[in-house]
Amino acid sequence: MEAHQHSPDSSSEECTVLEAPPGKNTCPQHAGKVADLYCSACECALCEDCVSDHEEHPKVPLSQALEQHRSSLQERLGAVQNRLPQISDALTFIKEILQQLTNQRGSIEEDIQSSFEDLHKQLDVRKSVLLMELEVTYGLKQKVLQAQVDSLSRGEGDIIATCTQTEEALAGEACVASLQVERELGERLVELASLRLPYQPEENDQLDLQLETDGMRKSIHNLGTIVTTSAVASQSEAMGAGLEQCIVGHPASVTIVTRDKSGGACKSGNAILSAEVFTPDGSIVDGEIVDHKNGTYEFVYTVPKEGDFSLALRLYDQHIKGSPFKLTVTRAFETEVEVGSSEGAKRRGKSPGQKKKGSKRASSALGTPRRKTQNPIEDDLIFRIGTKGRNKGEFTNLQGVAASSSGRILIADSNNQCVQIFSNEGEFKSRFGVRGRSPGQLQRPTGVAVHPSGDIIIADYDNKWVSIFSCEGKFKAKLGSGRLMGPKGVSVDQNGHVIVVDNKACTVFIFQLTGKLITKFGSRGNGDKQFAGPHFAAVNQNNEIIVTDFHNHSVKVFTPEGELVLKFGSNGEGNGQFNAPTGVAVDVNGNIIVADWGNSRIQVFDGTGSFLSYINTSADPLYGPQGLALTSDGHVVVADSGNHCFKVYRYLQ
Repeated sequence: MEAHQHSPDSSSEECTVLEAPPGKNTCPQHAGKVADLYCSACECALCEDCVSDHEEHPKVPLSQALEQHRSSLQERLGAVQNRLPQISDALTFIKEILQQLTNQRGSIEEDIQSSFEDLHKQLDVRKSVLLMELEVTYGLKQKVLQAQVDSLSRGEGDIIATCTQTEEALAGEACVASLQVERELGERLVELASLRLPYQPEENDQLDLQLETDGMRKSIHNLGTIVTTSAVASQSEAMGAGLEQCIVGHPASVTIVTRDKSGGACKSGNAILSAEVFTPDGSIVDGEIVDHKNGTYEFVYTVPKEGDFSLALRLYDQHIKGSPFKLTVTRAFETEVEVGSSEGAKRRGKSPGQKKKGSKRASSALGTPRRKTQNPIEDDLIFRIGTKGRNKGEFTNLQGVAASSSGRILIADSNNQCVQIFSNEGEFKSRFGVRGRSPGQLQRPTGVAVHPSGDIIIADYDNKWVSIFSCEGKFKAKLGSGRLMGPKGVSVDQNGHVIVVDNKACTVFIFQLTGKLITKFGSRGNGDKQFAGPHFAAVNQNNEIIVTDFHNHSVKVFTPEGELVLKFGSNGEGNGQFNAPTGVAVDVNGNIIVADWGNSRIQVFDGTGSFLSYINTSADPLYGPQGLALTSDGHVVVADSGNHCFKVYRYLQ
C-alpha cells in the first residue's frame, strides 16, 4: 500500500485541525475549514477564520446549536403532526356534511320530480274530465237540436210532397175519377196545416270555456323554492338575559343571530336550529324557537324548577359561539337572605305573596286537592324502564310515546335518534334508527304513532318531515317534506289519515298515508283556532282531533275540517289548569288524559273538558313528562323525559 504523503509546506497539526471530511460541519464561507461554533445573532456556523467577523456576537458550540435546532424542529414537527387528528376529524365531518348535502339534493330532486309528475297527472286528469264534460254537454245539446232538425225536415218533406201532388191534381181535368184522390189530398192538407212543428230552438249554441290560467300561471311561476342559508355555527352568536338566568315557571328568552363564514349577518330565515336546557344528567326542556325570517331567531323556554342548568344552542348540529351556556334558575320569591345581598334581592324580585322557598311543590300530585270531594285516582306506578344512556333500554330526552293493539310500547328516543320498542310488560323487543338527514334516517324523532296497517309513523323535528317505517323498522316513505317546519307529534285518525302537529308552524296537517295533503288548520297566536307551540294530538271516537297547546296552556278539540269544538284549561297549578301541556290520550269512555309538563303531573278530564282527577305519581315523581298513551291492556304509559325513562301506571277506566 502506498504510504500517505504530506505536502512539503504543510504540518501535521494543519492536517488534523483545518481539514474536514467533505460536507460534514464544513464552514459554508471557507471551504475545507471545520465549523465548530455557532453565531446566535447571525444564525450561522463559524470556523476559526469566521470568528473575527463575529467577535462581539454571542456564540455557542456548534454541537449545542445543532442539538437545540433539532429539538426545536422536533417540537414544531410534533405541533404540526398534532393537527392531523383535528384535520382528519374536520375532514370526516365536512365530508359527512357534503354527503348529506348531496343526499338532500337527491331527495329534493326526487320530490320535485314526483311533485311535478303528480301535477302533470292531475292536469291530465282535469284535461280528460273537461274533454269528457265537453263531449257530454255537446251531446245533450246536439241531440235536442238534431231532433228538431229531423222533425222540421220531415214536416218540410211531407208538405212539399203533398203540395206537389195537389198542384198536379189541380192541373188536370176535373172528373169523377179524380174526386176521391182530391178528397184524400184535401184531408192531408188539413192535417199538414195543423201539424205542430218546433219552430223555436229548444236549445242554444253556447259552449264556453272558463279557464282561469293567469292565476295558475302565476302560481306555477312561484311554485316551490329552494331554501337554504349561508349561516355557520362558528360565527353565529346568542344574546339576551335568558343566557344566564331565569325564574322558575316564567318564560325566558334568548335571541340568536346567525352569521356567515365571514361574520356577516344573515338576512333570511329557515336555518336549522335546535335548543335544549338540560341538567348535568341530561336534557329536560325544549322550549320554542321562533324564526323571525330575517336571520335572527328567538328561543323561549320555561324551566319548572330551580338549580344550575346548561343551555345548548346548535346550528346545523354544531354549537354556536359560547354554547353551551351556564344558566342559573331561581325562584322569584327569594329574599335578601336567600340571595345573599339586598342588590340581588332587588334584581331577582320580591314576591311575598308566593310560597316560601322551603315549601317545595309535590312534583306530580300537587299535594292534596283543594276540595276534599276530589280524591286522587287510586292508581300506582306499575314499573319504570330506562336510565340516561345510549344502549338498549336507555334514553336521552325521550319524547313521543305510542301503544299498539298488538301489545307493544314505542318510544321516540329523541337525542339517541332512534325508536325503541317494548312489550306491555316492559320487556325490550327491538330498536331502529340511524342518525342523519337523508330519507330513512332520523335526526330528532319527537313523535311516534302506529297506523292500523302496522306501519310506524315518526315525526322528525329537525328533518322537517314524517317518516314511515314497517313494523320491522324498514323505511318505506316520507311525507310532509317541504311543507312541515318542525313536526312534534303524530297521530292517526279513524280513516287512517296521518295527523301531524307542527310545533314551529303552529299548524295541524292531515295527510293521506301516500303523502297527499288533505287539509291543514291553525296559525300562530292565542285565538281559538290558533296555537303557540302545539305539541301532541289524539283522536276520540268521534274522529275529533285533540291538540295540546303548549304556550297557551290549554287543550283544544277540533273537527277533522279544523272547526273548534271545545277548548279547556288555563295557566296555573290548580285542578284543570296547566303549565304547558304536552302528551294527550283518550280512553274508551272519551275521557281525556293530559301530561302537564310544567306541573309534572297527569290530569284526567271528561269529554267536555271538565276536570275529573289526576293519576297519583307521587311515589316516583315525574320530571317534565312528554308523550303519553294508553296501552292495549288499559294502562297509562308516559315519557318521563327529565328522568330519562318511561313509566307505566294503572288506570281505572
